[in-house]
Amino acid sequence: MPITDQSASAAAAPPALGRRRRMLVLAICCMSLFIVGLDNTIVNIALPAIRRDLNASVSGLQWIIDAYTVVLASLLMLSGSTGDRIGRRRTFQTGLTLFTLGSLMCSLAPSLGWLIGARALQAVGGSMLNPVAMSIITNTFTEPGERARAIGVWGGVSGVSMALGPLVGGALVGAVGWQSIFWINIPVGVAAFVLCALFVPESRAPRPRRVDPVGQVLVIVALATLTFGLIEAPAAGWGSPRTLACFTVAALALAGLIRYELRTEEPLIELRFFRSVPFAGATVTAVCGFAALGGFLFVNTLYLQDVLGLSALHAGLYTLPMAGLTVLCSPLAGRIVANAGTRVPLLLAGASIGASGLIMTGLATDTPIWRLMAAYVLFGLGFGMLNAPITNTAVSGMPRERAGVAAAVTSTSRQIGQTLGVAVIGALVTSAVAGPFVTGFPAASHVGYWIITGCGVAIVLLAILTTTGWARRSAARTAERLAHPQETT
Repeated sequence: MPITDQSASAAAAPPALGRRRRMLVLAICCMSLFIVGLDNTIVNIALPAIRRDLNASVSGLQWIIDAYTVVLASLLMLSGSTGDRIGRRRTFQTGLTLFTLGSLMCSLAPSLGWLIGARALQAVGGSMLNPVAMSIITNTFTEPGERARAIGVWGGVSGVSMALGPLVGGALVGAVGWQSIFWINIPVGVAAFVLCALFVPESRAPRPRRVDPVGQVLVIVALATLTFGLIEAPAAGWGSPRTLACFTVAALALAGLIRYELRTEEPLIELRFFRSVPFAGATVTAVCGFAALGGFLFVNTLYLQDVLGLSALHAGLYTLPMAGLTVLCSPLAGRIVANAGTRVPLLLAGASIGASGLIMTGLATDTPIWRLMAAYVLFGLGFGMLNAPITNTAVSGMPRERAGVAAAVTSTSRQIGQTLGVAVIGALVTSAVAGPFVTGFPAASHVGYWIITGCGVAIVLLAILTTTGWARRSAARTAERLAHPQETT
């Protein structure tokens, strides 16, 4: 239902809130981020148990992860603009409802197909949480320094939740069963819904963008066909007609998306954001970092449980150094960003992730524990340093009314990265397995860890490139164009 100009102006931004109320709003938003981030990684540790109970193949396990991330990535942009249009609180509460319902359905899944479908429903709800919550935070914390600290907390919660996933999941699977990893979302989702209704004020963008159905369909087609082709390629053959057709359709959809979005007046994806070198660099950094995370967790879980024969609980305990370092480094990264900028944490992130991958390129069935622990410590350090600078770059310098869209772009890039990490690394490793899985998997995993090493190197190069004076000037020019579009040609 349309609103009048007067009501739109009144609803465009929430009223000024006291400090205690602002902290409550931040806590509520972080609750939603925690369950979404936790769900991104907690499922990995349960994959071997799900494989046994539901008789799933390796490609089926990949779909359990990627059905969630593909749908999430496909709808984040739409959800961010929907919150700007119909109300951020309303959209946020709808997302909490769908995510909680999807979690309940996952816990009751009697078959692989049911579980994959329920994961997709979870993702529909999850797409309405992160970008909308970031927009709520940006419009609640209007003072730049306080906003940077709030974003640092946000980025820290994201890293902590994703790092704790394997540890919490291992404890739950070992004690109760794999269904319990989805139960944890239900009370948190219900509590966040109630608290949101009580404490989060409604807000909208003063001039929300129109829906872009063509762009939305092209995004879904590109991501779905690319992911399907990658995951099913080991079974169908990399040169099979089906695989080649998937890659062709994905390429055509991507080309059509870019062409269409450049020509439409109010696009789904605001390509003008990418004129800012820091913003474009943050997007690519998110893809690289989360591809490394998705691939690392997927391959490491299969190694610990299927090759070494560890239980889910013991496998989760093995990853405790990774979770611990992420927990320690995430808030530290937020403080560094607030005080000194993004270069230092990004350099540390890239170097640590790359070194971790390099250590694991020599993985074998008898790799000593100290070597695994060293890799986990380095990866936890790197991932802990990653989220805060990405998130801060996404919204800093952008007009406040574009905060939802800008946050959605980087959230989308995170999910695309994780999708590609699981699909690409999982497919290449599966294709490289020679002989029995237990003996052939460690050597086959080397190709995946070389890709993770390359992701770390890319993050280091992007950290240097995106923090130069030239990059900062491009960000200032982009912000000016976005704030005054009528003055640009």
